[in-house]
Amino acid sequence: MSDRTALYAEAFLDVLAAEGNVNEVQDELFRFARVVEGNDDLRQALGDPHLPVEKRQQIVEDLLGGKASPTTIALVSLVVGTGRIRELSDIVDHLLARTAASGNKSVAEVRSAVELTDDQKKRLAESIKEATGRDVDIVVIVDPNVLGGIVTQIGDTVIDGSVRSRLSKLRESF
Repeated sequence: MSDRTALYAEAFLDVLAAEGNVNEVQDELFRFARVVEGNDDLRQALGDPHLPVEKRQQIVEDLLGGKASPTTIALVSLVVGTGRIRELSDIVDHLLARTAASGNKSVAEVRSAVELTDDQKKRLAESIKEATGRDVDIVVIVDPNVLGGIVTQIGDTVIDGSVRSRLSKLRESF
């Protein structure tokens, strides 16, 4: 990770601390970064130096307007405006790690076919804390490929509780 990426993450952290909506914005940034990472056309459009900055930032407005907080939109627009959209995932990953470390927490990336309720996130965080002994921040990624259940990743550890995994294990046992 570059020093510049770390500087952006630290600046984001300062903004989030000032705004007071750290968890919400982190979650929105994480989701958007993953969308950009997985969509070549979007990444190309947002990073195209031949498109005026205003047009690239308008794409962000159009995609996130009404779906994300103004803070999230402003931070993503800043990254787009400075030509660093390809670094957004690294910036957000560093931000999440930094936030988690400041609270002695880990970040758990949870893939689910549907959005989890606050109660489900809370119970999952409690279960992970029991298993690992550490508090966790839950970041949910809605992934239709999961079909059912969840896949949780904490650092290098992956806990696959998806229906697909269970069916595969059942198939192997026969």
